[in-house]
Amino acid sequence: MADEFVPKWIAWETTQKCNLKCVHCRCSSEMTSSEGDFTTEEGKKLLKEIADFSKPVVVLSGGEPLMRKDIFELAGYGTSLGLRMCMASNGALVTDEVCEKMKEADIKMVSLSLDGSTAAVHDNFRQCPGSFDGVVRAAELFRKHGQKFLINSSFTKRNQADIANTFKVAKSLGATAWYMFMIVPTGRGEEIMSELISKEDYEEILDWHYQQEKMEDDILMRPTCAPHYYRIVPQKAKAEGAKFERRSLTFSTGGGKGCIAAQTICLIDCFGNVKPCSYFHRTAGNVKTTPFREIWENSEIFKDLRNFKSYKGKCGQCEYLNVCGGCRARADAVYGDYMEEEPFCNYVPIRLQKTAP
Repeated sequence: MADEFVPKWIAWETTQKCNLKCVHCRCSSEMTSSEGDFTTEEGKKLLKEIADFSKPVVVLSGGEPLMRKDIFELAGYGTSLGLRMCMASNGALVTDEVCEKMKEADIKMVSLSLDGSTAAVHDNFRQCPGSFDGVVRAAELFRKHGQKFLINSSFTKRNQADIANTFKVAKSLGATAWYMFMIVPTGRGEEIMSELISKEDYEEILDWHYQQEKMEDDILMRPTCAPHYYRIVPQKAKAEGAKFERRSLTFSTGGGKGCIAAQTICLIDCFGNVKPCSYFHRTAGNVKTTPFREIWENSEIFKDLRNFKSYKGKCGQCEYLNVCGGCRARADAVYGDYMEEEPFCNYVPIRLQKTAP
């Protein structure tokens, strides 16, 4: 297997149970959702299997991972294997005791979700009054305990006007980094297909991100599920006659590339199903019956996604294919074909542009 196709970042959905019911949730999580079927020992076996293959970042996610009683035992075990253990939380259940346990387990980074600059915007998106205050309180506790954290912000038409202000709040809370997520319509997100940001607005938002990132010294910025940003960056830099140097995050997954599903990242859900990324419906195999490494190296879906010459539509013809690739999960959600073109990109590749007579 090519050296570049090694897992560097794995999200493990430790449970689907969650105390919130967000409009965009990829796995439609809520309080009645499944806890999954990994026992503590099975979870440790999985972590050992991963560590024997590579030493990626492992993000304990959900649902809400803090609803799983053995989460810190699993985190501590992963750390003992040399894995870089992180956690994704909505922040509502964070306490002083939780922060101490994070420190004991050597959680390298926690991601919090903030989807608006005010309680009115965020709580509407999260479908839970008080969730904004929970994020602010969690950030305060993390600062108090010296726990590093970043902030993820997801956007649709309902909150896209609040992007710049949300960024300012994330920065004011003391986050190490801010990840701007462009929604992939999977899970509960399928129900808000009409709320997805348009191609034209998408381009403007990514242009804003580029300009903001150039000026930013205090916080790292990354657009997520927006692979065409890696086409926009060289385009803008070339037009400006300048080289754009991007700072790296120690646990960053993509380097300088857009969609990295099945290339350096994947998701393992709470039933053991391995998927190319957190937003894919399709399963490449199950770790309960097939070793993780075998799935990573030999599954049909993973091999397809690494075969850039087989990409279809505009993506297959695009000169930025190797740095962008288009969102494969979004193509699958919209067209039912993960090899199709990115449906929310309005760029026309040079070879497809009409030449003047």
